[in-house]
Amino acid sequence: MSRHESLGPIMMDLRGPAIDADEREMLLHPLVGGVILFTRNFVSVEQVTQLCADIHALRTPHLLIAVDHEGGRVQRFRAGFTQVPAAGSVHRLYDIDPRRALALAEDFGWVMASEVRACGIDISFAPVLDLDRGISQVIGNRGFHRDPEATAELGHAYMRGMRRAGMEATGKHFPGHGGVPEDSHLILPVDPRRFADIEAEDLLVFERMIRYGLAAVMMAHVEYPAVDPQPAGFSEFWVREVLRKRLGFQGVVFSDDLSMAGAEGVGGYADRARRVLEVGADMALICNHTEGVVEALEELQWESDPASHMRLARMHMRKPTTWPTLRANADWRDAVTRLAALGNDDPTGQLPV
Repeated sequence: MSRHESLGPIMMDLRGPAIDADEREMLLHPLVGGVILFTRNFVSVEQVTQLCADIHALRTPHLLIAVDHEGGRVQRFRAGFTQVPAAGSVHRLYDIDPRRALALAEDFGWVMASEVRACGIDISFAPVLDLDRGISQVIGNRGFHRDPEATAELGHAYMRGMRRAGMEATGKHFPGHGGVPEDSHLILPVDPRRFADIEAEDLLVFERMIRYGLAAVMMAHVEYPAVDPQPAGFSEFWVREVLRKRLGFQGVVFSDDLSMAGAEGVGGYADRARRVLEVGADMALICNHTEGVVEALEELQWESDPASHMRLARMHMRKPTTWPTLRANADWRDAVTRLAALGNDDPTGQLPV
């Protein structure tokens, strides 16, 4: 076993359902601190559980393992897992029966987090806190509601469910991706609104969630030119001034995937990673681009930050569980039944697998 004093600031992905030899070497690099899994890394519950155990065995403290497993169309693992409805499936219910909607949102978070945790995963990047204004191609009903107060309350319930399962929540995408139609996987969206308008709506959700104890935030690859010329994840104003100083956020800041088109204008992969870390992120994600990971590991100069390491260490999962234990849990079975009754009318999305 290789021992390290801290987690590095790069989160990388893997090509398939097991660790290749070159990937093992990269995972042992001191600049690496985490792994994000996709559908291509999943064959079965048993296989992905073994993959997580293999990743965790490489280093101490163990590498963080993450996945995008929100529910709805963004659910990386299917066979053997509960189909968690999209967050927005409780939108209309909240308007007529908020108590039931909040209980279901808590079920969403608890079932989702319990199941991925039973495989050994530390983080599911959820919930989406972007407002569903009905205009975003990539957000849509991944968002809970179009109203900021409703979104904050539903997000809080989802986070409570995650915490019951022993997992901290990651709110995304700061400061808000719901005001633009474009998909930042494909293009850099530009949101022309003034800061006061963003503050009154999108930031209200994050402010509430930070007050409730949100442990992590993922930045948006969106440019707000009336506020700052840099996309949010590369902006010292958005990260240090707004998120850290004005909102008082003391948790983990993750970049969004630096291979997305919304990040291309900043330079090469080492430049992108360096920039997000310089403006205050704790971890830079490089997905679906092995050459980009290699470039960052070869060229990035980085010194361990004890405060950042402490924030990242908080994201290690608590209350370890197993699938047999979970299946024997009557509360889990009841929650799964409630989710199945709600159904899922989420449209098919086109996100990386």
